[in-house]
Amino acid sequence: MSEKELSNGTPDSVDVARDYYNSDDADGFYSTIWGGEDIHVGLYENEGEPIFDASRRTVERMAARLNGLGENARVLDIGAGYGGAARHLAGSRGCKVFALNLSEVENERNRRMNEEANLDHLIEVVDGSFEEVPFEDGSFDVVWSQDAILHSGEREKVVEEVSRVLKDAGEFVFTDPMQSDGCPEDVLQPILNRIHLDSLGSPEFYRDTARRFGMRELAFENHTKQLATHYARVLEETEKREDELADITSEEYIERMKAGLKHWVDGGNRGHLVWGIFHFGRFAGRSAPGF
Repeated sequence: MSEKELSNGTPDSVDVARDYYNSDDADGFYSTIWGGEDIHVGLYENEGEPIFDASRRTVERMAARLNGLGENARVLDIGAGYGGAARHLAGSRGCKVFALNLSEVENERNRRMNEEANLDHLIEVVDGSFEEVPFEDGSFDVVWSQDAILHSGEREKVVEEVSRVLKDAGEFVFTDPMQSDGCPEDVLQPILNRIHLDSLGSPEFYRDTARRFGMRELAFENHTKQLATHYARVLEETEKREDELADITSEEYIERMKAGLKHWVDGGNRGHLVWGIFHFGRFAGRSAPGF
């Protein structure tokens, strides 16, 4: 998640992201360090906890926020990665989940894991971009996303698409590494240079944009301290397993990854980053603000 290579707002940004995630380096790293399930920030009970356990706790915490998520619900996971959240939701709630993701490599791994878990009848993996969601208006009860929207060059468009495909009174739950409101200029430049972006979203940006497109804030769980903890754990695990990673990723990739992870830890410790669980609800009626 931390190293998604994406050009900000350029016509080929979708292709850039797809090429990165389809690379052997990226697939090897993410499937090894995160265990091939949940590629996002975790909620840690202690700093030495396994990344997989903490990452799964985030999924469980987000799911617990949702009302009426039963077997009749339709869920769209945007930027679904390897589909860990989709399998958790389908397996624990019996709902139908559509996992929208750019990378064909990740998507194929997702499909295989769904079959192995006997959940492929509940999960449909869709090749596509969350900037142009390939579904009709009002198609979903829930839209879900974990640490993916920050990599879009058109975050406002992503939020608009989320609102468009939600049913009236539908719910949008997501996490995203953000810059703090009022963050000084240039302090995040090392992070932005690494991920090829001009900015990160902020809590104020998401609140204002969601409101304009017909959604109201239900809650924000601020877990900012977890951000630095998570990236420090990923860095620690990367350094500990460097010999293993050398067989599946290039040396250059690992060195760039370690440098990038250190920038995220530094930004979190300095108070320039924010992370947590946002929960929005869609206004009933398509005449809501923004429509």
